[in-house]
Amino acid sequence: MIALEQHLKKGLPADGDFDFDEADPSSIIEWAVETVGRDRLVVATSFGPSGMVNLHMIAGIAPAVPVVFVDTLYHFEETLELANVVSERYGLDVRIYRPAESRQEFERLHGERLWERDLDKFHELTKVKPMERALEGVGGWITGRRRDQSKSRADMPHVEISDRIKVNPLASWTRKDVWSYIMKHDVPYNPLHDRGYTSVGDAPLTTPTAAGEDERAGRWRGQDRVECGLHTLI
Repeated sequence: MIALEQHLKKGLPADGDFDFDEADPSSIIEWAVETVGRDRLVVATSFGPSGMVNLHMIAGIAPAVPVVFVDTLYHFEETLELANVVSERYGLDVRIYRPAESRQEFERLHGERLWERDLDKFHELTKVKPMERALEGVGGWITGRRRDQSKSRADMPHVEISDRIKVNPLASWTRKDVWSYIMKHDVPYNPLHDRGYTSVGDAPLTTPTAAGEDERAGRWRGQDRVECGLHTLI
């Protein structure tokens, strides 16, 4: 892992937005590839709309950069099918990380419906631990997070730096920007979005959203939660 001190030696500030608010996301991705290096950078995605925009762009900029996907074993079938579409259409190196070999094996170890008994432990085992493995030896990662997705992301910078660089190329884009790009470039997307799911996570923990709700309101509905813990990793 690249230490923060090494980043600073390259002239990167410890925080701040790098004046990227007016930059095109593809330029930010190019900056990330040049700054981190193709062999030290990954694109993290769960194949949501913003993630699909990132993948479309990275395919044209640096297709050798690996794509990491955490398969919690509880995703919708539509999400898993989209992962296959991405590999076939863009020829990207999609690397899948799971908490166990199968859902049956996971439930043998931890019991059924763990999210009902201990949601924090469920996310720690199914998302955080696999992502930690995916980021081993990685100098930077690209995410699809945006400021308009929820109040908790409203002040998110384009670049975050700690032990590694986290790059959010679409931070200043809106949901409308994302879908305009998808339609213009014929980017594949999860068909669940046509059925009222504005954000798609694990099937047992995701519901459609109503008009006027935050994009991520259908995640963990009825619970005091806005994030799963993945983005505490930098």
